[in-house]
Amino acid sequence: MRIGIDCRTILNPEKGEGAGIGHYTYQLVRHLLKVDKKNDYFLFFDRTVQERRLRKFSQPNVRIKFFPFIQYAKFMPGGYSHLLVSAFLGRYKLDIFHSPTLSLPQSYHAPAVVTAHDLTVYKFPELYTSKQQSHLKITIPQAVKQAKKIIAVSYSTKKDLKEIFGLGDEKIKVIYHGLDKRFFKKSTPAMIKKIKTKFNIKNDYLLFLGTLESRKNIFRIIEAYERLRERISNSQFSISNCQLVLAGAPGWNFKEIEKRIAISKYKNDIILPGYIEADDLDPLFEEAKIFVFPTLYEGFGLPVIEAMANGIPVITSNVSSLPEIAGENAILVDPLNVAEITQAMFDLLTKPEIWQRYSQLGKEKAKEFDWQRTAAETIRVYQEAL
Repeated sequence: MRIGIDCRTILNPEKGEGAGIGHYTYQLVRHLLKVDKKNDYFLFFDRTVQERRLRKFSQPNVRIKFFPFIQYAKFMPGGYSHLLVSAFLGRYKLDIFHSPTLSLPQSYHAPAVVTAHDLTVYKFPELYTSKQQSHLKITIPQAVKQAKKIIAVSYSTKKDLKEIFGLGDEKIKVIYHGLDKRFFKKSTPAMIKKIKTKFNIKNDYLLFLGTLESRKNIFRIIEAYERLRERISNSQFSISNCQLVLAGAPGWNFKEIEKRIAISKYKNDIILPGYIEADDLDPLFEEAKIFVFPTLYEGFGLPVIEAMANGIPVITSNVSSLPEIAGENAILVDPLNVAEITQAMFDLLTKPEIWQRYSQLGKEKAKEFDWQRTAAETIRVYQEAL
C-alpha cells in the first residue's frame, strides 16, 4: 500500500510532542515505521518544519513531502485551499490517506481514514467562538461522511460518533492510544531536582496536566485543594503543606482561572508552569504525590495512564471515557462534587495503604497500552478501508 499521513500536527519531530493530537500523530508514525517495512509511507508536513529535523523518520519505505504554499492558505478562499491540498495529494497516487483529526480536504475523493479524539465542539460548544463552531460543524460532518473508516480512541468516543452522526458499528474501529516507554523508566535524582527547581516546586505536590480551560474542571480542582489544605491544618495528621501544580498550556477562559487563583488563600502554593515539553513530563509525573484529573469530558485521557505508569495514584472522573480507561485502578469521583474530590485527595495523603493500592493497580493497568499494538491495529484499518 501507498499510505499518506497528514503530519502537520507534529511541530517537534526530533523529541516528539508532550500532549494532544501532535503527540498521537508522532507516536503513531514512529511505531508504524517500526512495525511495517513493507508498505510505502508518504509523510506530509508544512514547510515551517525544516527537513533536517525529520531525519528520525528516514528509512527506505518513507517519503517526506511538504504541502506547497501552505503559508498563504489563510489568504485563499477556503474551497481553493482544499482544492490545492487535494491536487497535491493526488500526485502521489495514494491507496490510503490518514488524517489524525476529524478533517479532510473537501474535494479529496480517494480512500481516507480519520481519527476521532473527541467530540468536544458538540458536547461543550460554549468553549468555542461562533466562528470556530461554524467551521468545525461543517468540516467534521464532511470528514465523517468522506472517510471510509473512522478510528475512535475509546468506546466512549465511538458512542458519541454513533449518537451524533447516526453511524453504524462497521465504519468505526476503536484503537486505544499507546504509552511511551519512557514512563516506565525511573528518572535520576538530578533530573527530578532540575524539574522542581525549573518550576519552583518546593514541597510535595498534587499534579494536574492538560489544557487549562473550563472543560478540565480547573475551578473545582482549585476549590477542592483549598478545602484539603483547610482540612489538613485542622487534623491530627502531620502532613506537609503540599502544593498544587496546574501544568499545561492556557486554554479557553484562562484569564478567569488566573483571577480565581489570585484570590485564593493558597495562591502562593498554586503553580502554573505552562506547557510541559516531552523531556520534562516523566520526572514531573514521577515526583507527584497524586495525579488529579476530574475533568468534565475526555475522548481518551492520556495523562491518566501516563501517571499510572509512574505509580502515581490517580483521581479522575466517573464520566465519558475515563471509567473505561482507568477502570477500578483509579479513584473515580463525580467531577461536579467538590467534596468527593477533596475526600479522595485527603484519603490518598493520609492513608498509606490506599495510596499504595492505587499506585500498584495503576502500574499494572498502564502496561496494557502499547504503541506497537496501536500501530498494528491501525494498519489493519487501512487494509479494511481498501
